Amino acid sequence: MSLSGGLDGAPHPTPDDEPQDWKDIVMRGGSLRQVDLEQGVNGWASPPGHLFHVRGPQYFAKRLKIPSGDWLLKPLGVDWLKSTAKLDHVLARSDNRVMDALYKAHENGYGLKSFIFAVNLQVPGREHRSCVFYYVAEDPIPHGSLLYRFIHEDDSFRNSRFKLINRIVRGPWIVRATVGNHAACLLGKALTCHYLKGPNYLEIDVDIGSSTVANYILHLALGYVNSVAVDMAFLVESQSDDELPERLLGAVRISQIEMESAVSVDSRTDRDNARPLNNSVVTSSPGPPGWFSLLSHCKKTGKVEDEQIQRY
Repeated sequence: MSLSGGLDGAPHPTPDDEPQDWKDIVMRGGSLRQVDLEQGVNGWASPPGHLFHVRGPQYFAKRLKIPSGDWLLKPLGVDWLKSTAKLDHVLARSDNRVMDALYKAHENGYGLKSFIFAVNLQVPGREHRSCVFYYVAEDPIPHGSLLYRFIHEDDSFRNSRFKLINRIVRGPWIVRATVGNHAACLLGKALTCHYLKGPNYLEIDVDIGSSTVANYILHLALGYVNSVAVDMAFLVESQSDDELPERLLGAVRISQIEMESAVSVDSRTDRDNARPLNNSVVTSSPGPPGWFSLLSHCKKTGKVEDEQIQRY
């Protein structure tokens, strides 16, 4: 067995010694399955970063965007859930499979430096649904980096930086016309977002039922959900030259999902067995909207960023 020395000088198991990587367990165990990027349906995939255009090194001088590099965080999977009430703070639930796998890995000395980033898109309806995207940082996040600041600073900072970029890959013209394409939107200013911070994670709950207009567009889009493939990328917006170029936190493609494929969960949280939340923080921002309607609503409220793309 190969060993590596820790900071205390004691040997620690290397990832190669891990009998079964906890991340592989999580990737295979999602309620929404991983599918082929181009041909898959009713599932999720990881689109490469270059499909998205971000603020380049000369953005503030020339307003030029460039294809992004790779994501900062690795994808862990997607859960497509339904319940009788809105699902909040899913990472704190005692039945959350991602945190369960991570804590079991901790017990065996693995994943000790891993940090989970989750975005929980909360879809309103007669049955509430949540589409939860999970990502992981396996190495310590550099102190002072933009991502570090996003995790540790206050809600005002997060609201001013949390950005979504979308791409409609496949879908009827009505969805393309309603949502738009290659648009960037500051979700923290356009939506109601709740930021929930634990000792080794940050979850962002995006309430997409907080706007009447957005709800209308959302239900229009959901009527076509099984024929639409959409790419979404999350990032922290760069607002000064020294923060450029922008880097994607993570990206996901949701391909033609079936509404009824969502897995039922109990809306009640077993608080007696819930995960301990040291230094947890709950904050929120005022606003609207929803899933395929996110960018459409941003266009209506003037929150979409104009795009000039440097092509090579």
